[in-house]
Amino acid sequence: MNQPALSAFLWSVADLLRGDYKQSDYGKVILPFTVLRRLDCVLESTKQAVLKEFADRQKAGLNPEPFLLRKAGQSFYNTSPLDMRKLMGDQDHIRENLFSYIQAFSPAVRDVFERFEFHTQVDRLHKAGLLYQVTERFAQVDLHPEAVDNHQMGLVFEELIRKFAEISNETAGEHFTPREVIRLMVNLIFIEDDDVLSKPGVVRTIYDPTAGTGGMLSVAGEYLEEHNPQARLTVFGQELNPESYAICKADMLIKGQDVANISFGNTLSDDGHPHKKFDYMLSNPPFGVEWKKVEKEIRKEHESQGFNGRFGPGLPRVSDGSLLFLLHLISKMRPAAEGGSRFGIVLNGSPLFTGGAGSGESEIRRYVLENDLLEAIVGLPTDMFYNTGIATYVWIISNRKPAARKGKVQLIDASGFWQKMRKSLGSKRKELSDEHIAEITRLFGQFVEAKQDGKPISRIFRNEDFGYRTITVERPLRDAAGKIVLGEKGKQKGKPQADSSLRDTENVPLAEDVEAYFKREVLPHAPDAWIDHDKTKVGYEIPFNRHFYVFTPPRPLAEIDADLKAVTDRIKQMIGGLSA
Repeated sequence: MNQPALSAFLWSVADLLRGDYKQSDYGKVILPFTVLRRLDCVLESTKQAVLKEFADRQKAGLNPEPFLLRKAGQSFYNTSPLDMRKLMGDQDHIRENLFSYIQAFSPAVRDVFERFEFHTQVDRLHKAGLLYQVTERFAQVDLHPEAVDNHQMGLVFEELIRKFAEISNETAGEHFTPREVIRLMVNLIFIEDDDVLSKPGVVRTIYDPTAGTGGMLSVAGEYLEEHNPQARLTVFGQELNPESYAICKADMLIKGQDVANISFGNTLSDDGHPHKKFDYMLSNPPFGVEWKKVEKEIRKEHESQGFNGRFGPGLPRVSDGSLLFLLHLISKMRPAAEGGSRFGIVLNGSPLFTGGAGSGESEIRRYVLENDLLEAIVGLPTDMFYNTGIATYVWIISNRKPAARKGKVQLIDASGFWQKMRKSLGSKRKELSDEHIAEITRLFGQFVEAKQDGKPISRIFRNEDFGYRTITVERPLRDAAGKIVLGEKGKQKGKPQADSSLRDTENVPLAEDVEAYFKREVLPHAPDAWIDHDKTKVGYEIPFNRHFYVFTPPRPLAEIDADLKAVTDRIKQMIGGLSA
């Protein structure tokens, strides 16, 4: 069964729920039942062997768990003689039998259904007289991995979540990232490591602090499986939304990952993997979401732990917490001496330039650039994400830059790399083709400047090109007669006093001498001005779009005049025709 047909089938269950459930609650039934049927199908072929092993080990008085996992060939098992098809044989006791079946799963799976609050939905369906019909509908669909592979299953979950989110006016994009964007990010973080990753038996770790349904972790796993089936990628993640967490955990169970590595909760206020470091990381944190709810904990860590904690460099404004995720990921990097790390994070335009010198945002950018951590930023097309049409940027961060990249940053403008989707999905109208992904990966991999149709699409800068000093320019205070007022006490005695109403600031590029700039740009216009050096601050911003702006000269005036004359003559003719 192909993915659209499968999604349509699962969606048809909504027809059964209509009337008894609000549309916004359909997902509470369909998502956990989809997971249940998937797990049911995965365990089908080993069911009898597991039941026999369970009986034998119980008789012997041994802990059966390790034996059952081996027999099931999975990282989970079920010890009930029931399965979803057998549940259909006893309509009168469907509720009790379904509860009994769920309870017979291994603990990690039971946790998945607790996160879905599945018992509540089973009771509700039972009271509405729908439980048997809904269970029967799911028992009929084949979700065995041979019929629906893991990749397809991930897409099915994502499409269902998107549909339910649209119905209930939630932001679907908080739960997952378009697969082609993930593929691009995975290409970029793995690109220089093909030699290492192709060694037999190599084990690497990857982490997503905003894991959603696990799409980023899954695509990274698929990439490595494709390039080196003998390599092993151990995945770690954390997710705040209970339903997304449940799906992510179920997906990882089926793929044989250790689900203890997927934590539940708010990554910023309650890190589920304290003191752990990772080889690779990926994240698409929510755009422009305020962090007021966790402000107390974050400020406490910032003030009490400083650079020993995660938020030493600074805190962004409370209205947008995305740079906190950037700092969190930096804190999770392996030291360079131990092999280092590389990660990709999707951010909107705001973290590139918001906040002047000395602000939290600028201090975070300063930390990243002065520590030579930023490899590249890729500007994506608009309308790429399900919940927003705004421009987005992939930052690639590493503490093990190749020699050629040291001290430099590559900006890639991929805003023109897109094809129109056959059918829009929420705000997503554009997608990256395989060719687009390959071209962006090539530009990054070759670390070259490039143009397309005469316009720059890849540029390379020095880290300090993004830095500047904000200098404070003072002008003297004058009395009513126009005479300069001098200080009378202390250090200010005999010195001209500043007129705060005439105070101004100038941004001087870091690479430029401040005094030379001042003489050239300020003194010709204000000969009595001076710099208050005590107020000088260093700032960093990355004006991405400005670096790709191409000036298009206006048309010659004679050409514009000729066009206007032609239009005027046509209007005169029309007026003449009306009066004739």
